[in-house]
Amino acid sequence: MARTYNELYLDMRRTLKEAGVEEFALEARRLLALAAGYSDAELIARFYLYAGDEAERRAGELLRRRLSGEPLAYIAGSWDFYGLKMLVNPSVLIPRMDTETLVFTALELLRHTSAEPRILDLCCGSGCIGCALAHELPKARVYLADISPEALSVARKNVALHHLGNRCVCMDADALSPPPLRMSNFDMIACNPPYVTAAELETLDPSVRDWEPALALDGGEDGLIFYRSVLDHWKSVLKDDGILIFEVGEGQAESVRSLMIEAGFHNLGCTLDTAGVERVIYGSKKKQ
Repeated sequence: MARTYNELYLDMRRTLKEAGVEEFALEARRLLALAAGYSDAELIARFYLYAGDEAERRAGELLRRRLSGEPLAYIAGSWDFYGLKMLVNPSVLIPRMDTETLVFTALELLRHTSAEPRILDLCCGSGCIGCALAHELPKARVYLADISPEALSVARKNVALHHLGNRCVCMDADALSPPPLRMSNFDMIACNPPYVTAAELETLDPSVRDWEPALALDGGEDGLIFYRSVLDHWKSVLKDDGILIFEVGEGQAESVRSLMIEAGFHNLGCTLDTAGVERVIYGSKKKQ
């Protein structure tokens, strides 16, 4: 028997709630909108219309994927970040609201630097940080660097999606090794590195552990291997007084702050995320 979109929505919402999905109502609406090929607003306007067999079949397929543990962002193929639609797939982390704290802080710091800043988004993943900074700073030149070819492919698509190709360059670079010789003279390095400890990897929520790329999560035994390497190898690509800004895991702020002081950074600061956690640490490179 034909069912309306509202009837399908209520069934999907109930199923997700029973499966323990926290945002069951939001996810049910989003999955149904994807199945129908509508925006959320278009779906709501059609709630009491009959969905049709194809939309119902598609909704069932997407619901089964979600119940298997696949994150909504990967099912949708995109996720919102700092007001931008970012394409995502299982080769990149899903952009988090916590990382928007880094973008906000970086923009505040860059207001006091060059009118045309050169920025490096190191460990760029989907390119969400670099794209957001380039979008907000029309005169910036942004380099997006990652070791994963699959991640760089996603980053390039996001650069193209937001028409940033004339100011953004995607490049292969390993944060655990010295930078390519051609890289220098940056006003800022923005870095959200892998920072999950070896012990924490085993306790991550299955939606993260089983679906998101381990390469973008694993920060080594103590979660700090990338911070040490960036401070050891990549400090040289910053201008004097250039800014290094990191996202850090919960409880890592003091350790990263100490590493930055040891590496010769000053004017250190910290930004809290929406939960009150020390999420972003930054400092300036001392003049040689």
